[in-house]
Amino acid sequence: MIPVNEPLIGEKEHIYVGECLDTGWISSGGRFITEFEDNFALYCGRKFGIAVNNGSNALIAALKALELPPGSEVIIPSFTIISCALACVYNGLVPVFVDSEPETWNMDPHLIEAKITGRTKALMVVHIYGHPVDMDSILGIAAKYNLRIVEDFAEAIGAEFKGKRCGSFGDISCASFYANKTITTGEGGMCLTDSPVLSEKMKGIRNLCFQPQQRFLHEELGYNFRMTNIQAAIGLAQLERIHEHVKKKIEIAHTYNRLLNELADNEILALPMEKPWAKNIYWMYGVVLNKKRGVKAIEIQKRLDQKGIQTRSFFFPMHLQPVFQSMPWYKKERLEVSEDLFDYGFYLPSGLTLTKENIEEVAAALKEILDGI
Repeated sequence: MIPVNEPLIGEKEHIYVGECLDTGWISSGGRFITEFEDNFALYCGRKFGIAVNNGSNALIAALKALELPPGSEVIIPSFTIISCALACVYNGLVPVFVDSEPETWNMDPHLIEAKITGRTKALMVVHIYGHPVDMDSILGIAAKYNLRIVEDFAEAIGAEFKGKRCGSFGDISCASFYANKTITTGEGGMCLTDSPVLSEKMKGIRNLCFQPQQRFLHEELGYNFRMTNIQAAIGLAQLERIHEHVKKKIEIAHTYNRLLNELADNEILALPMEKPWAKNIYWMYGVVLNKKRGVKAIEIQKRLDQKGIQTRSFFFPMHLQPVFQSMPWYKKERLEVSEDLFDYGFYLPSGLTLTKENIEEVAAALKEILDGI
């Protein structure tokens, strides 16, 4: 089986984790946490990093730190992972879903203003599968309506908008270091900000809101979202090779592009693209079948699985999630692009351990299957 993703672990990870074990710093204290926070913030062009135990909780902490009024609306893409909507719901906020651009698969900025009401207080921007969102449009809308911005760049670590790295936009940026991300800590995440006030708030939120002067006295309720020193040790070692990881991701995509370009030219499927103002890191190499051919992604995925090739479906749209349909704020609507992306899109093996031979095998299998339909 060629896996859809496999983390690339090197010698430095073993050395750093060994130091944690040898010194006993295995919990939420130790030098690696601070070094990982500082160096990742520097890489992304931010002043402060707040390490947490996963990307979902990074989003929860970010929205909590903004202290939006209960019931405030937060505009998010429908085509994203459920963590984005959960962060709203868990903070007593209302997610408002926006459809995607058909080319980049990101939230369509041209559709945002129609969703803004007097209760809208924030935009959550998600860079999908490695391609940046049009941040000029987002920043302009936020300024016009006085909205806060939370940037989810879990899938775009190393990507750039007009030469500026993702992770550097808005009030707070949130990353995930899950095993399939550009750099990994196994599980883990981080919030980034340029605000010392928000930084201190998020440090308290992740650590049960202990008081600096009297540890077990609580004036606010927080969470245990702490990252361990062992996780940070792995993350720091990964961060030291991030340029290599990003380069490899782009090389994988370019190889797929070369091998699958004929299918795109014949309008059998669409390949991931890169806008002139973007640096796409192709976190996952996604393809979208031409719906006019009447074949859905799940059928092709099953056939690839039979050939020993693992794939993943695209996101199931948030506006169709059954869990939200009983909630008082739920609105039934049709967001056609998001729905079509789920029906006809999937991503191919994209991990950092892929070889050229693996990619050629995947491309050959996909072409063989599609030629027979």
